[in-house]
Amino acid sequence: MNNVGAVRPRLDGFLAITDAEWDWALTINFLTAVRTTRAALPHLLERPASAIVTVASVNAVLPDPTVIDYSAAKAALVNFSKSVSKEFGARGVRANTVSPGPVETALWLGDHGVAETVAKAGQGNAADVAKQQAAAAATGRFTRPEEVADVVVLLAGDRATNITGTDITIDGGLIDTL
Repeated sequence: MNNVGAVRPRLDGFLAITDAEWDWALTINFLTAVRTTRAALPHLLERPASAIVTVASVNAVLPDPTVIDYSAAKAALVNFSKSVSKEFGARGVRANTVSPGPVETALWLGDHGVAETVAKAGQGNAADVAKQQAAAAATGRFTRPEEVADVVVLLAGDRATNITGTDITIDGGLIDTL
């Protein structure tokens, strides 16, 4: 499983993002999974059936200029996983992604998390920012970490042996496009 990522909201806009910041975002959100997958594949190919589950983000299909580097990296990650599924599916390796929306974790709600960072740049406080973000979902709440974990376990297990090249979104209805 590839489950690493970080985001730094870029409230000063695209032109303020340096090459070093792009390198950081692409490395942690994309290249880490590429390198881990490359290292694991020889071992996975020795097994009769195996699965790679990668955690991406709704930002792969929900562009947001305040997290443009993160969104680009997550879009690349979904594309990468789909390509791996096409190359290695016939050899018994399934590859899927899970794309959560905002999750009740420190990334969003912790000290220096997205809610606090956005609040500091504007008016209001982190709790108000989080409440507004939760209200954007049809369910009116953030996803719980265990809900994401349940989808990952399903995709990694024997009950999903014909699911490959798929991205499963778990966002409480935040994305409203088809």
